[in-house]
Amino acid sequence: MATRHLVRTIVLQSLYEWDFYKQQNDLTKIVERNLVEFGPGIDEPDFVWRTLKGVMEHLPAIDNVITKAAPEWPLEQIAIIDRNVLRIGLYELMFADKAEVPPKVAINEAIEIAKAYGGVNSPKFINGVLGTVFREMAGGEPSPKADGDTTPKTG
Repeated sequence: MATRHLVRTIVLQSLYEWDFYKQQNDLTKIVERNLVEFGPGIDEPDFVWRTLKGVMEHLPAIDNVITKAAPEWPLEQIAIIDRNVLRIGLYELMFADKAEVPPKVAINEAIEIAKAYGGVNSPKFINGVLGTVFREMAGGEPSPKADGDTTPKTG
């Protein structure tokens, strides 16, 4: 497993736990524990912290984008995994350094993580939302169903 892919899964796992417990637990401690347990010897630990910091700094904007891109699904009804895969993917797509994470890499990584950890409809939902946002960023017409079903697994 490539280092950055592993990093993204650790960030996802940490955000999942934080979100599952209604954002009451210390996210830094969760990440530190998960890094020790699942990522000993990662050669880019700073990528974990940059990604996490970016998601958290832009969380209101990211959640607003999710709400607009999937209006039929209130944020709290989107499965916790899907919601947090979207948060990571949207952070990388919209706010991360494009030289470090090109948009298509951000989208592909989010879809691959959704395939591994989400429900049966998660990859299509993630692809649909991120594809819509990408097209809007590029000045294209939004088309929520063009890249796949935007029906998330709830739970």
